[in-house]
Amino acid sequence: MGHGSPLDFPQVWQRPSFEDLIACLRKLQVEPPVWNPNTPRRVILENQYNAARSRKEIAAYLASVIKSDLRWIKDDEQKEALWDEASRRFSERCGRAGMGEITRRWPFASEAYLSFELIVREPPITGDALGHKTWGSSYFLAQLLDQIAAKSLSHLLAPELGPPSNVLELGSGTGLCGMAAAAIWGTHVYLSDLPNIVPNLAHNIEKNRETIKALGGNVDAGSLTWGGSDEDDDDEMFAQKNQFKIVLIADALYDDDHPALLASAVRDHLMHSDDARVVMMTPFRDDITRKLFAQFRETLASGERPLVCLEEHSLTGMDDWGEDEEPSEIECWWGVFGSAPKK
Repeated sequence: MGHGSPLDFPQVWQRPSFEDLIACLRKLQVEPPVWNPNTPRRVILENQYNAARSRKEIAAYLASVIKSDLRWIKDDEQKEALWDEASRRFSERCGRAGMGEITRRWPFASEAYLSFELIVREPPITGDALGHKTWGSSYFLAQLLDQIAAKSLSHLLAPELGPPSNVLELGSGTGLCGMAAAAIWGTHVYLSDLPNIVPNLAHNIEKNRETIKALGGNVDAGSLTWGGSDEDDDDEMFAQKNQFKIVLIADALYDDDHPALLASAVRDHLMHSDDARVVMMTPFRDDITRKLFAQFRETLASGERPLVCLEEHSLTGMDDWGEDEEPSEIECWWGVFGSAPKK
């Protein structure tokens, strides 16, 4: 939506009132649009960067407010409010980090369940907070969940078995895959991630709770640090060890210490039961991710209660690992781990 010509805005040389100036600045807010998942990330970022009509002129206008001493406005608190508002509007026009968030709408349709969509917010990616981005593999795995329930997990999720088993998702990120599991499987899914990721995760859950509930599912989120000590601020819901028959993992290996830590988390929370399962998807972006996955698989297969790969598959999907890069095709491995079959 256009904001009109900057020439029509109240100009600082006109000494507009506080009320007129603050109203103008608030109208210039750039709202994050809701995107469908097929829109390339580059297009989203470019659109946000150029969201305001006559962006350069509007930025110059905002700068004039920021630089002005606003001497005709006598109330210092009102001056601060105007400078703060103008600064926010200015930063919104500086790409995704300035905008603050992307919101996407993810559709799900299958003959196995009623169609629905999940709305997921992604805050700006800063530092190592990669959990604030919805990675393509989360959606790929989510779209397979009905098939996985009918085949790989039929011994746990078949309707005739009664209430389905509770599920734990490790490294939930923005929560797309875990929320989809709750909706498609009609079960209670516990989403988990690091403490700094959980607030956005909780926001997305509340945004979609009614949709999930209408489909027979339930979802909660809490902080959980892989391989954590007693000093880590893990949520109380994860205090009981080995309580989940199903553990869900999507795109959780990207640091050198992740294979051992993730394997440790699986061992801590997967139920000690021959029918318990780990469902996992990982994209092979490069030799490093292949190596990390190989290390994870080897670590999981060792120890007192080894878990082996019971089935494995691959698919090709689109991935946008680079912040500004076009999505590109990528091979994704997915499979199911469990106790080794008894001979």
